[in-house]
Amino acid sequence: MKTIRNRMLTKAALLITMITVFSATSCKKYTELNPINSFSESTAFDTPASIELVMAGVYNAATVGTYNGTTGRGYPFGAASIEQAEMRGEDMVNLEAFYQITYESTITASTANNVNMWSNLYALINQCNVLIEGVTAAAASGTITTAMAEQYAGEARFLRALAHHELVIDFCRPYVDGNGSNPGVPYRTVAITSISKAQQGVSVARGTVAQDYVNILADLDYAESKLPAVRSSLKITRATQGAAIALKTRVKQHMADWAGVIAEGAKLGTSAAAGPYTSTVGPYSLTASPDGPFASFSNNTESIFSIENGSASNGGTNGALPNMFGPAKNAINALVGRNLVATNPNLYNASFWVTGDSRRSLLQIQQTTTNAFYFFNYKYRDPLNSTDYAPIIRYAEVLLNVAEAYSRTAALSTRALNLLNAVRNRAVPVANQFTIASFLTQNALTQAILNERRIEFAGEGRRWPDITRLSQEASFAVAGGGIPAKVLKANIATDGSGYNVVTRPVTASGKAALPYTDIHYIWPIPLDELNANPNIAQNPGY
Repeated sequence: MKTIRNRMLTKAALLITMITVFSATSCKKYTELNPINSFSESTAFDTPASIELVMAGVYNAATVGTYNGTTGRGYPFGAASIEQAEMRGEDMVNLEAFYQITYESTITASTANNVNMWSNLYALINQCNVLIEGVTAAAASGTITTAMAEQYAGEARFLRALAHHELVIDFCRPYVDGNGSNPGVPYRTVAITSISKAQQGVSVARGTVAQDYVNILADLDYAESKLPAVRSSLKITRATQGAAIALKTRVKQHMADWAGVIAEGAKLGTSAAAGPYTSTVGPYSLTASPDGPFASFSNNTESIFSIENGSASNGGTNGALPNMFGPAKNAINALVGRNLVATNPNLYNASFWVTGDSRRSLLQIQQTTTNAFYFFNYKYRDPLNSTDYAPIIRYAEVLLNVAEAYSRTAALSTRALNLLNAVRNRAVPVANQFTIASFLTQNALTQAILNERRIEFAGEGRRWPDITRLSQEASFAVAGGGIPAKVLKANIATDGSGYNVVTRPVTASGKAALPYTDIHYIWPIPLDELNANPNIAQNPGY
């Protein structure tokens, strides 16, 4: 079954590329039309089977993309969004040159990492737009029902919202800075399939971050209303009603719309006074063990939406999660990664990550060869075939999103505590479990929830989004409110003493923090986009 699925994705990727003018290689493709051997939209959408193939191709575009015009490295969501977000944060350590530019914030308007994120995200967005227009026409012609067309459009609008939100996080100042008044990104909703549409698409201005969020939420509201609550197959890797709702809890969290987070979370079962929590939509629930979503990444109750990877469709050794995050050798199995990114000893030793937390033994792994003293993230376990799914959103995140919202809106909220404990208590010893008496202030409870996010989502790409959405709050921002200080490889003790939950040593930073005002806090708009779009302006300082 997996082989058939992988062949379907590969074939679908070819089809969707042929019908989509805007490829992921560069933004100037808006004006480079190649009609030779291309399928027309009417051909691609003239049967239910071909429409399903196109939809699969859109998901494949979210998985692999391209890198400088060649085979993809998991752009944008197959691995790259997770890897880049971790490298922009401080909870992993870059060990080799592979992520140095991102880790040390020396990017430019022509750096491959940020350029390929931009181009692949907009390639995905255009493929979503092509599908939306195609299925609308197919319904009008009677090829598929209106309900089926709307369901496909709901999937595409879910992915379009996800992609635009990623662009805002990477290339814009956060919503919480001026309530979204800073420049946003072009929100593109027109399928570029002709010269006239290319000219229309290339001229979309940036607008504001607030306008982007309005459009993101409109797409997600539509998706929620049209997507099924349950799928009989591909239940984790195809968008559902629950996925749209869950993503809205994240989007509203970035807006500091705490009432909105609570309202959306309630749809997924978070309004109960105490756990265990189960969503009637989906349904979703936490796995008993914190490694459940990773030990069985294709079939578990907790993963709401993930990006599928397979042996024939993945980011390869230069991009797949188990290759990037995996150790070169370990004591558990013979499968080896590339020894590129280690867990920061300062996270591993952090006082808030208590001794006996099972996530150290289940989701961290020590290298047993060169650099044997490092610990690595062990959520992704198949470097041979790179089949591990890329987690986009889990039920654990929904619970912690809502926990934070309750903690922000009521002093020492027991609802916030119960949601936090639902996630945390499955991993920590009973002696270390929280009660309301564990906290003296409202902020202390909120900080505990934020600390829990760093442990629970380590290696899932949530660190940079949290850093940027918290940047304007003195109580919760990293030092200076900007890019955190980074531990360099040379600063970690080579005798193994750097990782020690008894003495909990602190490793000195080798790369100083950058303030929020530094130009490198957000990525520059790529030169290709600037050259092609007369209505777009570069981020200041680049």
